[in-house]
Amino acid sequence: MLINVDKLPREGLKVSRDFEFSSLDLVEENAVFLQPVWAEMSINRIGDEIRIKGKVKTCFSFVCSRCLMPFKFPVDSSFDLIYLPEELDILKEELGTEDLNNYFYRDQQIDLREVVLEQLNLTFPVKPLCSEKCQGICPVCGKNQKDGKCGCVVEDSDPRLQKLKSFIKDRR
Repeated sequence: MLINVDKLPREGLKVSRDFEFSSLDLVEENAVFLQPVWAEMSINRIGDEIRIKGKVKTCFSFVCSRCLMPFKFPVDSSFDLIYLPEELDILKEELGTEDLNNYFYRDQQIDLREVVLEQLNLTFPVKPLCSEKCQGICPVCGKNQKDGKCGCVVEDSDPRLQKLKSFIKDRR
């Protein structure tokens, strides 16, 4: 959905709708959409500056990085963005540090689909976990630790520390 900056009404524009994306559009390769993306935005113009303030909601299925089980990841995120004309991007060196967080539009247009997609990608965790307390899988037998301990003996030995351990053992 393209917004023509020159044709924005004085009172601004309100957009509230579903957006369709493919899982291939996302930065997280294992993310799968469980419901459509709903976004609500208000778009206002102050001179050349365009302010887009809004919310984005959806739900994904991720694969846990520890136990490899799928889990639901709801998204309910707010954003407040400032867009400037692309010509000002050239003057970036002259802009203050507070201006570096601004975005730039080209040819008097802003693609709201790209805005929503970027905000979705920013909500993703660096390491998707089904819960903070997830124990993951046993490195020996592969059993999910959520289902209980497996009884395998796991030696927490870092090979880089072997020489230090033998040095301490020899000193006793």
